[in-house]
Amino acid sequence: MRRFFLPVALGALIFAFWLNPSVQDIAAGVAIFLFGMLMLEDGFRLLSGGLLERILQASTRSTPRAVLFGTVSTALLQSSSLVSVITISFLSTGLISLIGGVGVIFGANIGTTTGAWLVAGLGLKVNIAAFAMPMIALSIVLVFQKAKPLRGIGYALAGMGFLFLGIHYMKVGFDSFNDEIDLARFAMEGVAGLVVFSLIGAVATVIMQSSHATMTLIITALAAGQITYDNALALAIGANIGTTITAIIGALSANFQGKRLALAHFIFNTLTAFVALVLIVPLRELVDWISAALGIGAADYALKLAVFHSVFNLLGLALMLPALTPLIEFLTRRFPRPRLDISEPHFLSDAVDAFPETLEAALRKELVHLYENAAGILLKGLNLNQQQVYDSEDIPALVRASREAVEIDMDAAYEQRIKTLYAAIVDYATHIGSDDQHPERIERIHALRDVASDIVQAVKSVKHLRKNILHHTTAERGAVTGIYDDLRAEIARIVAEIRLLGQTPPEQRSALWLDQERATVEDRARHTTQKVDALIRARHLSAADATSFLNDSGYAFAAMRDLIEAARSFYIERDPAIAAVEHLVSLDLEEMHETLKGDAPP
Repeated sequence: MRRFFLPVALGALIFAFWLNPSVQDIAAGVAIFLFGMLMLEDGFRLLSGGLLERILQASTRSTPRAVLFGTVSTALLQSSSLVSVITISFLSTGLISLIGGVGVIFGANIGTTTGAWLVAGLGLKVNIAAFAMPMIALSIVLVFQKAKPLRGIGYALAGMGFLFLGIHYMKVGFDSFNDEIDLARFAMEGVAGLVVFSLIGAVATVIMQSSHATMTLIITALAAGQITYDNALALAIGANIGTTITAIIGALSANFQGKRLALAHFIFNTLTAFVALVLIVPLRELVDWISAALGIGAADYALKLAVFHSVFNLLGLALMLPALTPLIEFLTRRFPRPRLDISEPHFLSDAVDAFPETLEAALRKELVHLYENAAGILLKGLNLNQQQVYDSEDIPALVRASREAVEIDMDAAYEQRIKTLYAAIVDYATHIGSDDQHPERIERIHALRDVASDIVQAVKSVKHLRKNILHHTTAERGAVTGIYDDLRAEIARIVAEIRLLGQTPPEQRSALWLDQERATVEDRARHTTQKVDALIRARHLSAADATSFLNDSGYAFAAMRDLIEAARSFYIERDPAIAAVEHLVSLDLEEMHETLKGDAPP
């Protein structure tokens, strides 16, 4: 069906152009208006530099603040679609709560009504095309600048210019119809008119993917007398239903949280539209009263339509806010948290790809997921139970007591639980690193990619150990079992300590433990050969076992270094002042080696 849509749509447009040249002005006006909205969105994305996303995160800590943010941001951006997509992205990543996201969507519906006021109050009463041309001309100079803020201003200015130009051409097109075709003769009265024109408004919005564009089209047609006031009210109600399709499309690639938000958006708009249709008569009388109080003329139907658009959306907000808690409970039941496949990415999806703030947060969460998978594989590869290691207060004793072989296919586990996640992380990190982003953000993204690489290398190192771990530690074999137990205990202890580091509040984390741990690893690595030589001389270790152990110890210490480096890069986020203090109070690496020599094993 989809493959026929494009040729049919193009054919219908060309036929309409041939049938009546005035259609060209209207269609061009809609196209220019939609192009202006795209440029305006791109401009605000460049101009905000992540500011909009950070404000969203801070503004969803309470429902009133979330509603206010949705209202103000949509009024400024003139795009409820952009606000909806950003909100779905943040919700999918876990940066905001579901109730906060629903509050933003409610507010966005109020903010979108400002577009009707802009068109009815300014676009139809002022020759805005005269403003559009200079704005577009000035914007081109700014668009070609290297500085992102200047380019953002350029895109935003061009977007506003094209919005004004689109409104102008729609107005010209409908004015031309007055001399040729009277669309008002197709008006329908009563319930049939409400239902049919509501459906037309919904379909038009679905096709144009913008309720702003639909409302502009409705207002310009109403001002030109091409549709009746009653039918315009029904079209406006239908446009509110159709605009939910953007959130639904955005949620298709999102996780369960994004789907919850899209359903909330659909429920809010559909219920609001239904109530407006049922109460159309008293609402129309209320609009007449408000319009008279505001000094709007009785025959100024364009401005009265803007009043109606605001009134019925406010009515929907008044109806839904008291029912917010039951709504959240319903959404949670309808889209429960799924049992996640640990072999697949949990946080990286198309829904978070468009916004650097959410992608960076999603990458960090996915790295935690990768590390949890890796920790389980590492410990099983060492013949250890993960939960027992985490609960143990004496890991060396636990290791000595762990003689049962733990079933795991290291190659299969790596392919299923590590490789897929690592590929997704590298793909997303490379993708955003190639975009036009701030150098500091790109540096952080690349650092996160390196953390993933360190984790993967640690797993690969333990894969090499697995065969001899099984051979030497599932039964007591004297000194060789003891030295392999020491390696197992060291790796297990570092894995457990990194888990505790992740559970520590960020402000209490310090690099000092990692510095000391790294020094300890290096010191033990240097003393390993001496220890093996002593065991050989004492005839506690054969030359063959010694050779295998020295090779395996290289893999083991490599795994320890990779885990420590990954933890340092991921968890230790220090500002310059804290870094300077820690530098003063920490020991130099060489000094640590000297200090630890007395405690190191012979």
